[in-house]
Amino acid sequence: MNQDLGRVRQMWHLLEPLHAVLYYAPETFEEAAALGYATEERWPSYFAWRAAPLGPVGAGQVTAAFYGFAPAMVERYVPAAWEAAAPADVLAARLRAVDRFYRRLLGEEAGALKEAAALARRAAEAAVHAGRPLAAANAALEWPGEPHLELWQAATVLREHRGDGHLAALLTAGLDPAESLVSFAAVGAASPEVFASRGWSAEQWAAARERLVARGLLAPDGTATDAGRALRDEVERRTDEMAAGPWAALGADDTARLADALGGVWLAVIGSGLLPGENTLGIGKV
Repeated sequence: MNQDLGRVRQMWHLLEPLHAVLYYAPETFEEAAALGYATEERWPSYFAWRAAPLGPVGAGQVTAAFYGFAPAMVERYVPAAWEAAAPADVLAARLRAVDRFYRRLLGEEAGALKEAAALARRAAEAAVHAGRPLAAANAALEWPGEPHLELWQAATVLREHRGDGHLAALLTAGLDPAESLVSFAAVGAASPEVFASRGWSAEQWAAARERLVARGLLAPDGTATDAGRALRDEVERRTDEMAAGPWAALGADDTARLADALGGVWLAVIGSGLLPGENTLGIGKV
């Protein structure tokens, strides 16, 4: 990875936790319960929070946009999510949850994020959304007025922009949804048990592994071959390339300023202990 793509990867690592804490914060589960979602696990509200910008879409559309989740898992929660609450109500509750969490976490420092919010918003508004449905849907939402909410929304647009591009990289590599997870686990991004959260059965996982073995990407024991590692490296490189546009538009100096400005809030979110130490994104591993 060259230095410019290294900065692209760094910005993802800095911004992803700021977005992802939504799915783990206690305030989120309180807002979900108020809407009528079950909260014994995070999935009933997860699909609602993340898919709501798309509108009241069906399971097929969510499966396509989210890619890595097993269709049967998506079907358990969508379109039932919209029976509990309309997407507009979900989006309002989503912002309330983020607002409450960040105010609790940062206190008065939440208002000190103006520079970070302005820079992140500039990057998000520079993102090109062609072929990127989740990024486009989030970018179409009205910008909130408070700096901590503006920063969170910018982080959301940018992470979905990157995610949409990642799916294009996986498709180009010829990795279907199950294969994308099996191959990622095979290079040590996370344990197979972590990827089990995506709902694939043991039989589906084994079948995907066999397909990858037949392509010479995995050894029979499930570990990645040199060819398998090279393909995953190419997927990550292409993902970084396709995520680079907003940062090129923001410029090297302002991107560096944003990276510096994010340090405090990033540390606070990581220090909250809410985010899992091992994740399906492979952050910290690849």
